[in-house]
Amino acid sequence: MYGWLWRHLPGPAPVRVLLSAVLAAAVLAACFLWVYPAIAPFMPFNETTVGE
Repeated sequence: MYGWLWRHLPGPAPVRVLLSAVLAAAVLAACFLWVYPAIAPFMPFNETTVGE
């Protein structure tokens, strides 16, 4: 997958590195802003029994 992405990014190596970092940051931001909050209600981590 990374090889395919590297071959399809435009420009020389420094530009590809910068684009890869921007893409990784965008994916990380999307996960924290939309994906993780959407699945949080379905995760069992909030169902604690300590202190009840």
